[in-house]
Amino acid sequence: MTIAKNISLKAFNTFGLDITAAYYCKIQHKEELKELLLTTPISNILVLGGGSNILFTKDFDGLVIHIQNKGIAVVSESENEVVVEAQAGENWHEFVCWCLEKNYGGIENLSLIPGNVGSSPVQNIGAYGVEVKDVFVQCTAIHIATGKEVVFGKEECMFAYRNSIFKGIVKGQYVIVNVQFRLRKNKHQIKIKYGAIQEELQKMQLQNPTIQDVSNAIIHIRKSKLPDPEELGNGGSFFKNPVVDKATFEKFNTQFPDAPFYSLDNQFYKIPAGWLIEQCGYKGKQIGQTGAHKNQALVLVNYGDANGAEIWKLAQDIQQTVKKQFDIEIEPEINIM
Repeated sequence: MTIAKNISLKAFNTFGLDITAAYYCKIQHKEELKELLLTTPISNILVLGGGSNILFTKDFDGLVIHIQNKGIAVVSESENEVVVEAQAGENWHEFVCWCLEKNYGGIENLSLIPGNVGSSPVQNIGAYGVEVKDVFVQCTAIHIATGKEVVFGKEECMFAYRNSIFKGIVKGQYVIVNVQFRLRKNKHQIKIKYGAIQEELQKMQLQNPTIQDVSNAIIHIRKSKLPDPEELGNGGSFFKNPVVDKATFEKFNTQFPDAPFYSLDNQFYKIPAGWLIEQCGYKGKQIGQTGAHKNQALVLVNYGDANGAEIWKLAQDIQQTVKKQFDIEIEPEINIM
């Protein structure tokens, strides 16, 4: 375990932003993390995983702890279910693929989401009608101030839409080192009603899809809409889909009857942020070296030489325009640093 100084994080964030961390340390085992937290005099700490859900607007004058511990193992299993533990540094999509190879179902709809396993409960990542909370058992985290291990169960995580306790009241206080998931071994609950999955499966001429088929369909959809960070810098979906109450929705629906929406429980409604942004004219629009992607307005991109402040300025302009046109506020899903 070595603490390096003045390290570029360009290779460690999917926007490809060339910012500098005053101090940087790569962690491959939780015991290294405990030792580091108990011995470092640096109080300004940033925990970095896959670097896919963060926008750096300036250099970081502190210690970046890069979590890269690896390992996947079965903790327990019954006739129908299995509990799998993955270390926080595992790539999320590679973990999904590992589960699919074992015919473990439950996270196939979350295929190709960027980032690492350790970030999945923080964001309560979700896509196509499935969220991490649906399969989450527990996670083990290290308390930054004391170096002690703490286990968080599902209820303790206080999951909400793209949110958890780790983005709220204990933000910045813990480092997640592993996560456990409860998955199905058989009698899989195929979820294909959300989004364009059914249409894609029809193109594939599949009437009784397996969990692998669902994953393949979603991978194809995501690749057709979302840019590869290796080719074009981006952080995935930049904004959350706004959830509004019934009164706000009815007003919106009266003004914009053709707008897509999803009813959550007849009291709250989710409106696609990508549609709102597209209606404001941002889809495919390039401003300097940044812009909203041509295939998905929800994704802000770095065309090569943009800096984080420029991307954040574009995001704020989009927020203000959406608010002015639709009287709906959209919030960043990405962490702004």
